[in-house]
Amino acid sequence: ERLIDSICAFDYPRELMEIQVLDDSDDETVKLVDERVAYYQEQGYHIECTRREKRQGYKAGALRDAMPQVKGEFIAIFDADFVPEPDFLRKTIPHFAQSDVGVVQTRWEHINQDYSLITRLQALQLNVHFTIEQQGRESGSYMLQFNGTAGVWRKETIEDAGGWHDDTLTEDLDLSMRAQLKGWKIVYLEEVGSPAELPAEMNGFKSQQYRWMKGGAETARKMLPTIWKAGIPLRQKLHATLHLLGSTVFVFVFMLGVLSVPLLFALRALELDARIFSGFIIGTLSIAVVYFIGNVTNPYTNPDRHLLRDILKFLVMFPLFLAMSMGLSFHNTIAVMQGYIGKRSAFVRTPKYAIRSLTDSIKRKKYLSHHFSWTILLEGLLCLYFGFAIFVGMQIGDYSLIIFHILLVIGYGAIFYFSVKHLTYK
Repeated sequence: ERLIDSICAFDYPRELMEIQVLDDSDDETVKLVDERVAYYQEQGYHIECTRREKRQGYKAGALRDAMPQVKGEFIAIFDADFVPEPDFLRKTIPHFAQSDVGVVQTRWEHINQDYSLITRLQALQLNVHFTIEQQGRESGSYMLQFNGTAGVWRKETIEDAGGWHDDTLTEDLDLSMRAQLKGWKIVYLEEVGSPAELPAEMNGFKSQQYRWMKGGAETARKMLPTIWKAGIPLRQKLHATLHLLGSTVFVFVFMLGVLSVPLLFALRALELDARIFSGFIIGTLSIAVVYFIGNVTNPYTNPDRHLLRDILKFLVMFPLFLAMSMGLSFHNTIAVMQGYIGKRSAFVRTPKYAIRSLTDSIKRKKYLSHHFSWTILLEGLLCLYFGFAIFVGMQIGDYSLIIFHILLVIGYGAIFYFSVKHLTYK
C-alpha cells in the first residue's frame, strides 16, 4: 500500500504514466493490493495489477511476463518496500536525453536505519556500495550494475540485451552486464535518494544475503566467459571480473577463520614469529578508511555531521561490522559455492514489516521464519570453536591472533543468537 501510494504521488503528468503492480502473492496482501489499485483506478490513474498463477522465474519471470504490456519508452522498477520521493521521475528521466543511456540508478536510503544494531550494520555496508563502489565505477568508466530497484530502464535497452533471464538469482546484475556489453551506459545518481526498508530481523537479512551472494556467483559463472570474449578494454574486463567475483571474499574469510586455529599450533611448532602477519593490518586499515568516507564524511549518507560524535560512533560500529561479516562467512560461503556449482534454488523474498521507528515491532508478524536450519547450529558451534582458540592462545602465551578470534566469537555468536531469537518470536 505504501509503495502504491508513493508511486501515485509522483510529480509527473498522470497521462504519461502507466503503473503495473506485479504481484505473485497468494496471501492477505492480494486483497490489500486489489483495494489500493481499485481506489486509484477510480481516481483516473492508469494502474493495473498483473497476477500470475505460477511464480515461474520468480522476480525475473514477473518482469519478463509484464514486458509485452508495457507501452512506455521507460520502465521504473521498485521493490515493495521502497517509498520513492515525488520528484523521482523528474530527476531521472532527463538523463535519457543521451541516446546511449540505457539505465539510470539512484542511491538507496534507509527508512529504518536506526531501528536496531542489525539495521545499522546493514546501512554501514550499503552506504559504501552506493557512495564508493557505484560512484567509483562510474568515475572510472567501469561497468556498473542496476540494483534491482529504484532505477529506470530504457525499454529498448532491455530488449536489445535479450530481456530478463531467470537463470540466476540476481537478474538485475545479469541484465546490467549484458546491456553494457551491448554498448549501453548506466548513469548513477548519488544525489537522488530512494528510501527503503532494511531487513529488521536476522533470518530475513540472511535470506537476502544468500540470494545476493549466490546470485553474484551464478552471474559470474554465466557472464565471465562472455566478458572475456567481448571487445572491451582489458581494464574493464579485469574490473568486471573482480566485480562479479566479489562474493567469493566470504569463502576466503571462512577458510581464514577455520585455519587460524591450527595455525596457532603450527606457529609454535615451527617457532615462527607471528609478527610476520602484522603487514596485513594495512588491508584492514584501508577498508576502515573506505567505510569512514562512505558513512561519516559523505554528505548524502550523513547530512547532519558532527565530527567527534561520528568518529566515536564509527570506532564502535566498524569493529562490529567486521565481526558480523566474519560471522556471516559460513552462511555466505554455502551460497557462493552453490552458485558456482550451478545448484538451482527458489527466489526467496526478503520479509519486510513496514518498520519505520523504534516503536514498531517485528513480533507477531506473519512473515517471520520459524525454521531452524542446520546452518544455525553450525554457526553456534563455530562460535565455540573460536572461543576454544582464544583459550588455547592464552594457554600457550600466543596473543597474536586473539583480536581476530574475539571478532569471530562475537560475529558467530551474534549471528547464532539473533537467528534463534527471531525464530522464537510469536
